[in-house]
Amino acid sequence: MRRTPDVEVTDGLPPSLRWRAMCTVAIAVSMSTLVGSIANIALPTIARDMHVTPAESIWVVNAYQLAVTISLLPFASMGDIYGHRRVYSLGLALYTVASLFCALAPSLPLLVVGRVLQGFGGAGIMSVNGALVRFIFPRAALGRGIGVNAMVVAASSAAGPSVAAAIMSVTSWPWLFGVQVPAGVLTLWLAHRYLPRTPLAGHPFDPPSALLNAITFGLFITALDGVGRGQRALAVVSELGVSVAVGWVFVRRQLALAAPMLPVDLFRRPVFALSVATAVCAHAAQMICFVALPFYFQYVDGLSPIQIGVLITPWPAALVVMAPIAGRLADRHSAGLLGGFGLAVMTLGLLLVMALPHPANRLDVAWRLALCGFGFGFFQSPNNRLMIASAPRDRAGAGSGMLSTSRLVGQTTGSALVALVFGLSHGGGDGVTRGTTLSIGMAACFAAVAMVLSSLRLRQAQLV
Repeated sequence: MRRTPDVEVTDGLPPSLRWRAMCTVAIAVSMSTLVGSIANIALPTIARDMHVTPAESIWVVNAYQLAVTISLLPFASMGDIYGHRRVYSLGLALYTVASLFCALAPSLPLLVVGRVLQGFGGAGIMSVNGALVRFIFPRAALGRGIGVNAMVVAASSAAGPSVAAAIMSVTSWPWLFGVQVPAGVLTLWLAHRYLPRTPLAGHPFDPPSALLNAITFGLFITALDGVGRGQRALAVVSELGVSVAVGWVFVRRQLALAAPMLPVDLFRRPVFALSVATAVCAHAAQMICFVALPFYFQYVDGLSPIQIGVLITPWPAALVVMAPIAGRLADRHSAGLLGGFGLAVMTLGLLLVMALPHPANRLDVAWRLALCGFGFGFFQSPNNRLMIASAPRDRAGAGSGMLSTSRLVGQTTGSALVALVFGLSHGGGDGVTRGTTLSIGMAACFAAVAMVLSSLRLRQAQLV
Protein backbone atom coordinates (compact mmCIF):
# COMPACT_ATOMS: atom_id res chain seq x y z
CA MET A 1 0.00 0.00 0.00
CA ARG A 2 1.19 3.47 -0.82
CA ARG A 3 1.80 5.91 1.99
CA THR A 4 0.95 9.60 1.87
CA PRO A 5 4.12 11.55 1.08
CA ASP A 6 5.46 13.24 4.23
CA VAL A 7 5.48 16.68 2.62
CA GLU A 8 3.28 19.72 2.93
CA VAL A 9 0.25 19.56 0.68
CA THR A 10 -0.44 22.57 -1.55
CA ASP A 11 -3.75 21.70 -3.20
CA GLY A 12 -4.99 18.31 -2.10
CA LEU A 13 -3.62 14.79 -2.19
CA PRO A 14 -3.25 12.74 -5.39
CA PRO A 15 -6.49 10.90 -6.29
CA SER A 16 -4.92 7.52 -5.46
CA LEU A 17 -4.36 8.61 -1.86
CA ARG A 18 -7.24 11.05 -1.37
CA TRP A 19 -9.95 8.55 -0.51
CA ARG A 20 -7.69 6.52 1.78
CA ALA A 21 -7.04 9.67 3.80
CA MET A 22 -10.73 10.56 3.74
CA CYS A 23 -11.67 7.10 5.02
CA THR A 24 -9.19 7.58 7.86
CA VAL A 25 -10.88 10.85 8.84
CA ALA A 26 -14.34 9.33 8.44
CA ILE A 27 -13.69 6.39 10.80
CA ALA A 28 -12.50 8.62 13.65
CA VAL A 29 -15.26 11.18 13.10
CA SER A 30 -17.90 8.45 13.15
CA MET A 31 -16.43 7.10 16.42
CA SER A 32 -16.53 10.50 18.16
CA THR A 33 -20.06 11.13 16.83
CA LEU A 34 -21.41 7.71 17.79
CA VAL A 35 -20.22 7.97 21.38
CA GLY A 36 -22.29 11.09 21.87
CA SER A 37 -25.52 9.15 21.35
CA ILE A 38 -24.81 5.55 22.38
CA ALA A 39 -24.15 6.54 26.01
CA ASN A 40 -27.67 7.97 26.29
CA ILE A 41 -29.18 4.57 25.57
CA ALA A 42 -27.13 2.91 28.31
CA LEU A 43 -27.81 5.42 31.11
CA PRO A 44 -30.61 3.44 32.84
CA THR A 45 -28.49 0.27 32.81
CA ILE A 46 -25.39 2.11 34.03
CA ALA A 47 -27.38 3.65 36.89
CA ARG A 48 -28.72 0.25 37.90
CA ASP A 49 -25.39 -1.60 37.67
CA MET A 50 -23.45 1.08 39.54
CA HIS A 51 -26.18 1.64 42.14
CA VAL A 52 -26.53 5.37 41.47
CA THR A 53 -29.54 7.58 40.81
CA PRO A 54 -30.62 8.51 37.27
CA ALA A 55 -29.69 12.13 37.99
CA GLU A 56 -26.15 11.07 38.94
CA SER A 57 -25.81 8.90 35.82
CA ILE A 58 -26.48 11.97 33.63
CA TRP A 59 -22.89 13.00 34.30
CA VAL A 60 -21.83 10.20 31.95
CA VAL A 61 -23.26 12.36 29.16
CA ASN A 62 -22.58 15.81 30.60
CA ALA A 63 -18.90 15.12 31.32
CA TYR A 64 -18.24 14.27 27.67
CA GLN A 65 -20.18 17.28 26.40
CA LEU A 66 -18.43 19.73 28.73
CA ALA A 67 -14.97 18.36 27.91
CA VAL A 68 -15.63 18.73 24.18
CA THR A 69 -17.05 22.24 24.64
CA ILE A 70 -14.13 23.72 26.53
CA SER A 71 -11.38 22.16 24.43
CA LEU A 72 -12.53 22.49 20.81
CA LEU A 73 -10.98 25.90 20.13
CA PRO A 74 -7.72 25.22 22.02
CA PHE A 75 -7.22 22.01 20.03
CA ALA A 76 -8.05 23.85 16.80
CA SER A 77 -5.41 26.45 17.68
CA MET A 78 -2.87 23.70 18.40
CA GLY A 79 -3.70 22.20 15.00
CA ASP A 80 -2.59 25.41 13.28
CA ILE A 81 0.53 25.64 15.47
CA TYR A 82 1.74 22.03 15.66
CA GLY A 83 0.06 20.46 12.63
CA HIS A 84 -3.43 19.10 12.13
CA ARG A 85 -2.27 15.52 11.64
CA ARG A 86 -0.35 15.59 14.93
CA VAL A 87 -3.30 17.01 16.91
CA TYR A 88 -5.69 14.60 15.20
CA SER A 89 -3.49 11.62 16.09
CA LEU A 90 -3.06 12.86 19.67
CA GLY A 91 -6.83 13.25 20.06
CA LEU A 92 -7.43 9.83 18.55
CA ALA A 93 -4.86 8.17 20.84
CA LEU A 94 -6.37 9.83 23.92
CA TYR A 95 -9.87 8.88 22.79
CA THR A 96 -8.84 5.24 22.33
CA VAL A 97 -7.13 4.97 25.72
CA ALA A 98 -10.09 6.73 27.39
CA SER A 99 -12.51 4.29 25.74
CA LEU A 100 -10.62 1.39 27.32
CA PHE A 101 -10.65 3.24 30.65
CA CYS A 102 -14.44 3.70 30.41
CA ALA A 103 -14.95 0.03 29.57
CA LEU A 104 -13.00 -1.03 32.66
CA ALA A 105 -14.28 1.65 35.07
CA PRO A 106 -15.63 -0.02 38.25
CA SER A 107 -17.47 3.03 39.60
CA LEU A 108 -19.35 6.10 38.40
CA PRO A 109 -16.66 8.64 39.41
CA LEU A 110 -14.02 6.73 37.43
CA LEU A 111 -16.40 6.36 34.49
CA VAL A 112 -16.98 10.12 34.53
CA VAL A 113 -13.19 10.69 34.56
CA GLY A 114 -12.93 8.39 31.55
CA ARG A 115 -15.68 10.30 29.79
CA VAL A 116 -13.88 13.61 30.42
CA LEU A 117 -10.72 12.17 28.84
CA GLN A 118 -12.80 10.76 26.01
CA GLY A 119 -14.31 14.21 25.47
CA PHE A 120 -10.88 15.80 25.23
CA GLY A 121 -9.87 13.14 22.72
CA GLY A 122 -13.07 13.64 20.75
CA ALA A 123 -12.44 17.39 20.67
CA GLY A 124 -8.96 16.74 19.29
CA ILE A 125 -10.56 14.78 16.44
CA MET A 126 -13.50 17.09 15.74
CA SER A 127 -11.56 20.35 16.02
CA VAL A 128 -9.28 19.64 13.05
CA ASN A 129 -11.18 17.14 10.89
CA GLY A 130 -12.56 19.93 8.69
CA ALA A 131 -9.10 21.43 8.29
CA LEU A 132 -7.71 18.03 7.28
CA VAL A 133 -10.43 17.64 4.64
CA ARG A 134 -9.34 21.00 3.23
CA PHE A 135 -5.80 19.65 2.74
CA ILE A 136 -6.94 16.22 1.51
CA PHE A 137 -9.14 17.58 -1.31
CA PRO A 138 -8.14 20.18 -3.90
CA ARG A 139 -9.94 23.53 -3.69
CA ALA A 140 -12.08 22.72 -6.74
CA ALA A 141 -13.44 19.56 -5.07
CA LEU A 142 -13.52 20.71 -1.44
CA GLY A 143 -17.31 20.65 -1.32
CA ARG A 144 -17.26 16.98 -2.25
CA GLY A 145 -15.04 16.18 0.74
CA ILE A 146 -17.11 18.33 3.10
CA GLY A 147 -20.26 16.61 1.83
CA VAL A 148 -18.83 13.16 2.56
CA ASN A 149 -17.82 14.35 6.02
CA ALA A 150 -21.33 15.67 6.70
CA MET A 151 -22.81 12.40 5.45
CA VAL A 152 -20.62 10.41 7.87
CA VAL A 153 -21.65 12.61 10.82
CA ALA A 154 -25.34 12.30 9.90
CA ALA A 155 -25.16 8.54 9.39
CA SER A 156 -23.28 8.04 12.65
CA SER A 157 -25.77 10.15 14.60
CA ALA A 158 -28.67 8.22 13.10
CA ALA A 159 -27.06 4.85 13.71
CA GLY A 160 -26.05 5.55 17.32
CA PRO A 161 -29.19 4.29 19.09
CA SER A 162 -29.42 1.20 16.85
CA VAL A 163 -25.75 0.34 17.35
CA ALA A 164 -26.11 0.74 21.12
CA ALA A 165 -29.24 -1.41 21.19
CA ALA A 166 -27.57 -4.12 19.09
CA ILE A 167 -24.47 -4.25 21.32
CA MET A 168 -26.47 -4.30 24.54
CA SER A 169 -28.74 -7.04 23.22
CA VAL A 170 -25.81 -9.47 23.18
CA THR A 171 -23.46 -8.14 25.87
CA SER A 172 -23.09 -5.58 28.66
CA TRP A 173 -22.78 -1.78 28.47
CA PRO A 174 -18.95 -1.60 28.95
CA TRP A 175 -18.64 -3.01 25.43
CA LEU A 176 -20.20 0.21 24.09
CA PHE A 177 -16.81 1.71 24.88
CA GLY A 178 -14.69 -1.42 24.48
CA VAL A 179 -15.57 -1.98 20.80
CA GLN A 180 -14.10 1.43 19.98
CA VAL A 181 -10.61 0.45 21.12
CA PRO A 182 -9.65 -1.75 18.13
CA ALA A 183 -11.23 0.77 15.77
CA GLY A 184 -9.12 3.50 17.36
CA VAL A 185 -5.90 1.48 17.04
CA LEU A 186 -6.65 0.77 13.36
CA THR A 187 -7.37 4.43 12.66
CA LEU A 188 -4.14 5.53 14.36
CA TRP A 189 -2.21 3.29 11.99
CA LEU A 190 -4.13 4.65 9.00
CA ALA A 191 -3.56 8.24 10.16
CA HIS A 192 0.18 7.61 10.32
CA ARG A 193 0.18 6.27 6.77
CA TYR A 194 -2.29 8.46 4.91
CA LEU A 195 -3.01 11.82 6.54
CA PRO A 196 -1.09 14.75 5.02
CA ARG A 197 1.34 16.97 6.88
CA THR A 198 0.00 20.53 6.95
CA PRO A 199 1.81 23.90 7.25
CA LEU A 200 2.67 25.13 10.73
CA ALA A 201 1.77 28.58 12.02
CA GLY A 202 4.58 30.67 13.47
CA HIS A 203 2.86 31.86 16.65
CA PRO A 204 2.98 30.18 20.09
CA PHE A 205 0.09 28.56 21.94
CA ASP A 206 -1.72 30.90 24.36
CA PRO A 207 -2.62 29.15 27.68
CA PRO A 208 -4.46 32.17 29.19
CA SER A 209 -6.79 32.23 26.18
CA ALA A 210 -7.42 28.51 26.60
CA LEU A 211 -8.39 29.08 30.24
CA LEU A 212 -10.68 32.00 29.40
CA ASN A 213 -12.24 29.93 26.60
CA ALA A 214 -12.91 27.04 29.00
CA ILE A 215 -14.61 29.28 31.58
CA THR A 216 -16.67 31.17 28.99
CA PHE A 217 -18.03 28.20 27.06
CA GLY A 218 -18.09 25.83 30.03
CA LEU A 219 -20.32 28.11 32.12
CA PHE A 220 -22.47 28.99 29.10
CA ILE A 221 -23.20 25.33 28.33
CA THR A 222 -23.66 24.55 32.04
CA ALA A 223 -26.20 27.36 32.38
CA LEU A 224 -28.17 26.18 29.35
CA ASP A 225 -28.08 22.62 30.67
CA GLY A 226 -29.27 23.94 34.03
CA VAL A 227 -32.39 25.30 32.34
CA GLY A 228 -33.19 21.79 31.15
CA ARG A 229 -32.52 20.27 34.59
CA GLY A 230 -34.73 22.77 36.37
CA GLN A 231 -31.82 24.45 38.14
CA ARG A 232 -32.68 27.49 40.24
CA ALA A 233 -33.02 30.71 38.25
CA LEU A 234 -30.45 32.50 40.40
CA ALA A 235 -27.83 29.83 39.69
CA VAL A 236 -28.52 29.90 35.94
CA VAL A 237 -28.39 33.70 35.81
CA SER A 238 -25.17 33.72 37.86
CA GLU A 239 -23.52 31.21 35.52
CA LEU A 240 -24.59 33.17 32.47
CA GLY A 241 -23.41 36.42 34.06
CA VAL A 242 -19.95 35.06 34.84
CA SER A 243 -19.80 33.52 31.35
CA VAL A 244 -20.57 36.88 29.74
CA ALA A 245 -18.11 38.77 31.97
CA VAL A 246 -15.26 36.32 31.34
CA GLY A 247 -16.25 36.14 27.68
CA TRP A 248 -15.82 39.92 27.41
CA VAL A 249 -12.29 39.63 28.81
CA PHE A 250 -11.68 36.68 26.45
CA VAL A 251 -12.77 38.63 23.37
CA ARG A 252 -10.76 41.71 24.41
CA ARG A 253 -7.66 39.54 24.68
CA GLN A 254 -8.30 37.96 21.28
CA LEU A 255 -8.58 41.37 19.61
CA ALA A 256 -4.97 42.10 20.55
CA LEU A 257 -3.60 38.85 19.08
CA ALA A 258 -2.41 38.34 15.52
CA ALA A 259 -3.76 34.76 15.44
CA PRO A 260 -6.46 34.57 18.14
CA MET A 261 -7.81 31.29 19.51
CA LEU A 262 -11.35 32.62 19.17
CA PRO A 263 -11.11 33.73 15.52
CA VAL A 264 -12.37 37.29 15.95
CA ASP A 265 -10.26 38.25 12.93
CA LEU A 266 -12.30 35.86 10.79
CA PHE A 267 -15.54 37.29 12.17
CA ARG A 268 -14.57 40.58 10.54
CA ARG A 269 -15.32 38.81 7.27
CA PRO A 270 -19.11 39.13 6.89
CA VAL A 271 -19.39 35.86 4.99
CA PHE A 272 -17.71 33.93 7.84
CA ALA A 273 -19.78 35.60 10.58
CA LEU A 274 -23.01 34.97 8.66
CA SER A 275 -22.05 31.33 8.12
CA VAL A 276 -21.45 30.80 11.86
CA ALA A 277 -24.75 32.48 12.78
CA THR A 278 -26.58 30.41 10.15
CA ALA A 279 -25.08 27.20 11.54
CA VAL A 280 -26.05 28.03 15.14
CA CYS A 281 -29.68 28.75 14.18
CA ALA A 282 -30.03 25.75 11.87
CA HIS A 283 -28.56 23.27 14.37
CA ALA A 284 -30.77 24.72 17.11
CA ALA A 285 -33.82 24.11 14.89
CA GLN A 286 -32.79 20.53 14.19
CA MET A 287 -32.06 19.72 17.83
CA ILE A 288 -35.38 21.19 18.98
CA CYS A 289 -37.18 18.69 16.76
CA PHE A 290 -35.00 15.74 17.76
CA VAL A 291 -35.68 16.45 21.45
CA ALA A 292 -39.36 17.45 21.31
CA LEU A 293 -40.84 14.92 18.88
CA PRO A 294 -39.90 11.74 20.84
CA PHE A 295 -41.81 13.08 23.87
CA TYR A 296 -44.90 13.60 21.73
CA PHE A 297 -44.66 10.22 20.03
CA GLN A 298 -44.21 8.42 23.36
CA TYR A 299 -46.62 10.24 25.66
CA VAL A 300 -49.36 11.14 23.18
CA ASP A 301 -49.14 8.43 20.49
CA GLY A 302 -47.90 5.71 22.88
CA LEU A 303 -45.02 4.53 20.69
CA SER A 304 -42.07 2.51 22.00
CA PRO A 305 -38.50 3.87 21.80
CA ILE A 306 -37.74 1.54 18.88
CA GLN A 307 -40.85 2.71 16.99
CA ILE A 308 -39.89 6.33 17.65
CA GLY A 309 -36.40 5.72 16.31
CA VAL A 310 -37.79 4.22 13.12
CA LEU A 311 -40.30 7.04 12.73
CA ILE A 312 -37.65 9.77 12.98
CA THR A 313 -35.21 7.96 10.67
CA PRO A 314 -36.45 9.66 7.44
CA TRP A 315 -34.85 12.93 8.60
CA PRO A 316 -31.25 11.67 8.97
CA ALA A 317 -31.75 9.31 6.01
CA ALA A 318 -32.63 12.24 3.74
CA LEU A 319 -29.67 14.16 5.17
CA VAL A 320 -27.31 11.28 4.38
CA VAL A 321 -28.53 11.26 0.77
CA MET A 322 -28.42 15.03 0.27
CA ALA A 323 -25.14 15.91 2.02
CA PRO A 324 -22.75 14.62 -0.69
CA ILE A 325 -24.97 15.94 -3.50
CA ALA A 326 -25.10 19.41 -1.94
CA GLY A 327 -21.36 19.23 -1.36
CA ARG A 328 -20.71 18.73 -5.07
CA LEU A 329 -23.05 21.60 -5.92
CA ALA A 330 -21.22 23.82 -3.42
CA ASP A 331 -18.05 23.58 -5.54
CA ARG A 332 -19.88 25.40 -8.34
CA HIS A 333 -22.66 27.46 -6.77
CA SER A 334 -23.08 30.00 -3.99
CA ALA A 335 -23.48 28.67 -0.44
CA GLY A 336 -25.85 31.56 0.24
CA LEU A 337 -28.14 30.39 -2.55
CA LEU A 338 -27.94 26.67 -1.76
CA GLY A 339 -28.23 27.22 1.98
CA GLY A 340 -31.10 29.67 1.60
CA PHE A 341 -33.03 27.21 -0.55
CA GLY A 342 -32.35 24.28 1.78
CA LEU A 343 -33.38 26.23 4.88
CA ALA A 344 -36.54 27.45 3.14
CA VAL A 345 -37.44 23.81 2.48
CA MET A 346 -36.61 22.94 6.09
CA THR A 347 -38.82 25.78 7.35
CA LEU A 348 -41.69 24.54 5.18
CA GLY A 349 -41.18 20.99 6.46
CA LEU A 350 -41.27 22.17 10.08
CA LEU A 351 -44.47 24.12 9.52
CA LEU A 352 -46.01 21.00 7.97
CA VAL A 353 -44.87 18.95 10.99
CA MET A 354 -46.46 21.51 13.30
CA ALA A 355 -49.71 21.22 11.33
CA LEU A 356 -49.85 17.41 11.58
CA PRO A 357 -53.38 16.17 12.35
CA HIS A 358 -53.97 14.00 15.39
CA PRO A 359 -53.86 11.12 15.08
CA ALA A 360 -51.43 11.22 12.13
CA ASN A 361 -50.55 8.15 10.15
CA ARG A 362 -46.90 7.15 9.92
CA LEU A 363 -46.56 8.06 6.25
CA ASP A 364 -47.69 11.64 6.94
CA VAL A 365 -45.01 11.98 9.61
CA ALA A 366 -42.30 10.29 7.54
CA TRP A 367 -42.53 12.44 4.42
CA ARG A 368 -42.64 15.67 6.43
CA LEU A 369 -39.52 14.70 8.39
CA ALA A 370 -37.81 13.61 5.17
CA LEU A 371 -38.54 17.07 3.74
CA CYS A 372 -36.87 18.64 6.79
CA GLY A 373 -33.84 16.36 6.39
CA PHE A 374 -33.64 17.17 2.67
CA GLY A 375 -33.56 20.89 3.43
CA PHE A 376 -31.04 20.55 6.25
CA GLY A 377 -28.76 18.42 4.08
CA PHE A 378 -28.96 20.98 1.28
CA PHE A 379 -27.79 23.67 3.71
CA GLN A 380 -25.15 21.85 5.75
CA SER A 381 -22.48 20.87 3.22
CA PRO A 382 -22.33 24.27 1.41
CA ASN A 383 -22.28 26.11 4.74
CA ASN A 384 -19.51 23.90 6.13
CA ARG A 385 -17.48 24.30 2.95
CA LEU A 386 -17.74 28.07 3.11
CA MET A 387 -16.71 28.22 6.77
CA ILE A 388 -13.65 26.04 6.12
CA ALA A 389 -12.59 27.69 2.87
CA SER A 390 -13.14 31.31 3.96
CA ALA A 391 -10.35 30.99 6.56
CA PRO A 392 -6.76 31.47 5.32
CA ARG A 393 -4.82 28.24 4.92
CA ASP A 394 -2.69 29.02 7.98
CA ARG A 395 -5.91 29.50 10.00
CA ALA A 396 -7.66 26.37 8.71
CA GLY A 397 -7.81 24.99 12.25
CA ALA A 398 -9.62 28.11 13.48
CA GLY A 399 -12.27 27.69 10.78
CA SER A 400 -12.65 23.99 11.57
CA GLY A 401 -12.88 24.69 15.31
CA MET A 402 -15.63 27.28 14.83
CA LEU A 403 -17.49 24.82 12.62
CA SER A 404 -17.70 22.32 15.49
CA THR A 405 -18.30 25.00 18.12
CA SER A 406 -21.21 26.56 16.24
CA ARG A 407 -22.83 23.14 15.89
CA LEU A 408 -22.43 22.40 19.60
CA VAL A 409 -23.73 25.81 20.72
CA GLY A 410 -26.76 25.48 18.44
CA GLN A 411 -27.57 21.96 19.61
CA THR A 412 -27.22 22.86 23.29
CA THR A 413 -29.35 25.97 22.88
CA GLY A 414 -32.05 23.98 21.11
CA SER A 415 -32.25 21.25 23.75
CA ALA A 416 -32.32 23.83 26.59
CA LEU A 417 -35.17 25.73 24.93
CA VAL A 418 -37.23 22.56 24.58
CA ALA A 419 -36.73 21.83 28.28
CA LEU A 420 -37.84 25.37 29.11
CA VAL A 421 -40.94 25.16 26.89
CA PHE A 422 -41.98 21.77 28.30
CA GLY A 423 -41.44 23.04 31.83
CA LEU A 424 -43.72 26.01 31.21
CA SER A 425 -46.34 23.86 29.44
CA HIS A 426 -46.84 21.66 32.54
CA GLY A 427 -47.25 17.88 32.46
CA GLY A 428 -49.84 15.51 31.08
CA GLY A 429 -50.81 14.69 27.51
CA ASP A 430 -52.19 18.18 26.81
CA GLY A 431 -49.02 19.74 28.19
CA VAL A 432 -46.82 17.57 25.97
CA THR A 433 -48.96 18.42 22.94
CA ARG A 434 -48.73 22.15 23.67
CA GLY A 435 -45.03 21.91 24.39
CA THR A 436 -44.34 20.02 21.19
CA THR A 437 -46.38 22.45 19.07
CA LEU A 438 -44.61 25.45 20.58
CA SER A 439 -41.22 23.79 20.20
CA ILE A 440 -41.73 22.93 16.53
CA GLY A 441 -42.99 26.47 15.91
CA MET A 442 -39.84 27.78 17.59
CA ALA A 443 -37.73 25.46 15.42
CA ALA A 444 -39.46 26.85 12.30
CA CYS A 445 -38.58 30.38 13.48
CA PHE A 446 -34.92 29.41 13.95
CA ALA A 447 -34.87 27.83 10.48
CA ALA A 448 -36.45 30.94 8.95
CA VAL A 449 -33.88 33.20 10.62
CA ALA A 450 -31.12 30.89 9.35
CA MET A 451 -32.62 31.13 5.84
CA VAL A 452 -32.46 34.94 5.98
CA LEU A 453 -28.89 34.91 7.31
CA SER A 454 -27.83 32.49 4.58
CA SER A 455 -29.44 34.61 1.89
CA LEU A 456 -27.54 37.69 3.07
CA ARG A 457 -24.38 35.94 1.91
CA LEU A 458 -25.54 36.35 -1.69
CA ARG A 459 -24.22 39.89 -1.43
CA GLN A 460 -20.74 38.62 -0.55
CA ALA A 461 -18.09 37.26 -2.88
CA GLN A 462 -18.11 33.76 -1.46
CA LEU A 463 -16.97 31.12 -3.92
CA VAL A 464 -13.69 30.72 -2.08
